Amino acid sequence: MVKITIYTTRSCPFCHRAKYLLDKKKAVYEEIDVGNSPELRQEMVQRSGRNTVPQIFINSLHIGGCDELYEMDIESKLDPLLDQPA
Repeated sequence: MVKITIYTTRSCPFCHRAKYLLDKKKAVYEEIDVGNSPELRQEMVQRSGRNTVPQIFINSLHIGGCDELYEMDIESKLDPLLDQPA
């Protein structure tokens, strides 16, 4: 089973949009809210090299944010990743 991790905050519209696409594809993901946790935000920055949300990982591959996720979907590159085992 594929492992998806998405770092988010509650008020982020891009986070909601990214989760919408993943939900539409019936993908199961772990959501990590970094809004009130400097430690979790630091973990996200260390993993991704970025300090904006969302940051999305599929297995160990850093996808990027919402725009990158949608771009992968448009280019038909997302579904094959979602079908990979962890």
